[in-house]
Amino acid sequence: VLNLLADLQDEFELTYVFISHDLSVVRYIADDVMVMYYGEAVEYGSRDEVFADPKHSYTKTLFAATPRADVASIKARLAKKKAA
Repeated sequence: VLNLLADLQDEFELTYVFISHDLSVVRYIADDVMVMYYGEAVEYGSRDEVFADPKHSYTKTLFAATPRADVASIKARLAKKKAA
């Protein structure tokens, strides 16, 4: 479904208002991102800006809570736990 939405967006120059809690979906589908906290917009910017350098503490918390699937990230997290 996401590929279809992306294809339609490219072909017909569509704009979507897309609401999601899944950050991987947001990263895939969005050009611009707005992060909301208790109904208030706390951060807005291009997808690349927000994902590369989040400014608001809530945005940082969201990204920190996102599970990592790459092996290097998992090994680093385990090493950090072992050292603590």
